Amino acid sequence: MRYHVIHIKTSFPEEWQKDVFDQTLCNYGVDTIDGENYYIPSEVWTLNSQRIMYFCVMHEDDGYVRWEGVEECPDENWNAVWESEHPMQELPLGIRIIPHCAFGAGHHETTSMMIEQLINFKFLIPRERLLQISNFKFSVLDHGTGTGVLAIFAKRLGAEHVIAVDIDEKSVENAKENAALNDVEIEVQHSSAFSFQPSTFHLILANIHRNILLEFMPSYAASLTTGGQIWMSGFYEEDCPALMEAAAANGLRFLEKHAKNEWRMLMFVK
Repeated sequence: MRYHVIHIKTSFPEEWQKDVFDQTLCNYGVDTIDGENYYIPSEVWTLNSQRIMYFCVMHEDDGYVRWEGVEECPDENWNAVWESEHPMQELPLGIRIIPHCAFGAGHHETTSMMIEQLINFKFLIPRERLLQISNFKFSVLDHGTGTGVLAIFAKRLGAEHVIAVDIDEKSVENAKENAALNDVEIEVQHSSAFSFQPSTFHLILANIHRNILLEFMPSYAASLTTGGQIWMSGFYEEDCPALMEAAAANGLRFLEKHAKNEWRMLMFVK
């Protein structure tokens, strides 16, 4: 596959603004970001070049972005190059993850915090009594699944029903591959919408940047069972007040905060 590389210098005052900028370019078709280099398949660049340039020019007017040009890359198998630099990851519980071009190999601070809490979470405790009187199944949603790593851990640790959702088709395929690699059964969906029924999930995992968390907070709260929990990561300390306020406004009670370097994780219960 042929690629173009867009060279863009950014100087946003806050990290989350850069995250939003990068995510928008990914929505326009950029599939790899390496520093100031944004890689996009050439055929997608042809379709979206005007929209991408207009988007960047708007931010140039704000002084946060400097467009430095675009060029065609040599004809290489870029997926193979990327994968050669990101080999299979060996994680706790014998879980193995091949990251391809999806986020969530397991070692990034946001992902590792979630994994640590999943390992500490007692899936069996809240359901033992219910299993005696009903066909209770612990249900988990991994929203923005990437490689599927969190969904795979949830399944391995005892959740009966696990749904993994991502907006990116390549991530969906990667999550399916990793589920098969680890011999676990999870339901992987490709969707940008949130169309789950109320009171569906006992646990929601959302390792995404703060703007998406804020957008979907009402949907998260509605789809949790009473007593269900939502764990969020992918943001910084300065993002926590807005997320906590939005969670409280939607009937979610704060439980815990965790930190690794500059990254934060918040846990709430309905």
